[in-house]
Amino acid sequence: MKKIFLLLGVTMSLFAKTQTIVFGAGCFWGVEKYFDSLDGVTKATSGYAGGDYKNPTYKMVLSHRRDTKGVKNHTEAVEVIYDDTKISTEQLIRSFWELHDPTQGDRQGNDSGNNYRSALYYTTDAQKEIALSTKEEYQKLLTKAGYGAITTEIKPLKKFYSAEDYHQNYLEKNPNGYCPNHSTGVKFEKRTTKSKSISPLGGKEIVVVDAEHCPFCEKFKANITDSYKGSIPLRTAKENELKGFKLESKVRGTPTIFLIEDGKEVYAQTGYMDEKEFYKLIGEFKLGSDSEAFDVAFKHSTDSRFCKQYEIFKHTGDGVFIDKISGDILFDTKDRFDSGSGWLSFFKAVDGSTIEKEDNSLGMRRVEIIAKKSGAHLGHVFDDAPNGRQRFCINATVLEFVARDKVKKE
Repeated sequence: MKKIFLLLGVTMSLFAKTQTIVFGAGCFWGVEKYFDSLDGVTKATSGYAGGDYKNPTYKMVLSHRRDTKGVKNHTEAVEVIYDDTKISTEQLIRSFWELHDPTQGDRQGNDSGNNYRSALYYTTDAQKEIALSTKEEYQKLLTKAGYGAITTEIKPLKKFYSAEDYHQNYLEKNPNGYCPNHSTGVKFEKRTTKSKSISPLGGKEIVVVDAEHCPFCEKFKANITDSYKGSIPLRTAKENELKGFKLESKVRGTPTIFLIEDGKEVYAQTGYMDEKEFYKLIGEFKLGSDSEAFDVAFKHSTDSRFCKQYEIFKHTGDGVFIDKISGDILFDTKDRFDSGSGWLSFFKAVDGSTIEKEDNSLGMRRVEIIAKKSGAHLGHVFDDAPNGRQRFCINATVLEFVARDKVKKE
């Protein structure tokens, strides 16, 4: 039986058709990550190709990017080994054209130098024919879109040199960053369905521009957008799907987070941000940096006793109090009681919604209550409630009330 399986494995391997091709599309970190994510690609390796000298290093390539001294420099490239029974050569090369801007010469985005030139180094005649035919097809599309001539170097591969170890899987090793976006947005095939687009909703909103195969976009989605419950609408889109927005900032990478008001950009930030950074930004956007609520949430201020918001929330009907910034449920009216202190009082917080932290400020020993998701300061907890219970003394200005029948079911 074991021999049968061994023979079957050998037989199956004979049908697997592996090919090698090398692409240069700017800084090799993002290019490697992109091709490595494609189904059918067996391996993607960052390295150097297309130059005259042997055994290049990163330092050598950088030193030759301006002055080659008569010696042709290598370009940063990615060797792609693929199974053409799972992904065709044409599909792979088409994705190469769409991945970057092949009209920029010795540059890609803000990266300038001959080591960033667009290049395709083929290993078979079939790859060469597909490269040239798709180049001609893509040039027509680029010209129609207002771009210049393709400058991509298309030549047979002479030698590929693997880059230093620290360049391999660089974006996985350095997770806090963003994925460079050098694509023109010009696609080969027209969509069979109506193109998705988003336009301004009016008022305040959050728009996150992402891209396919961007690990930082996926991380931002998993850690923040998938669990976002705030009252400011949040939408995710590709750059070419934005219609009617007045944006001052260019999308130089993904994710890019836009804060929008009445269709106009208020603020933009490119790159991954963690949960606390995001919610502080949203808190300033929603509450205003000079508001009492923002001071309470992020500058550890305190509401005035018997403030207006307290008087309103003291007499609500049945329901819950949510974090004004994140939308998470923090307290339940079933646990509310009148302490006579002039601040909202609860016997407890909703399980898992808050964090307790020792606070020795102002010469006092207290326990601070913090919203777990947004990081907003809520108040303090004391051991002076009736029947020996705890009293969660909470600022009203950082909360919103939702009636029980309006609470969204998870």
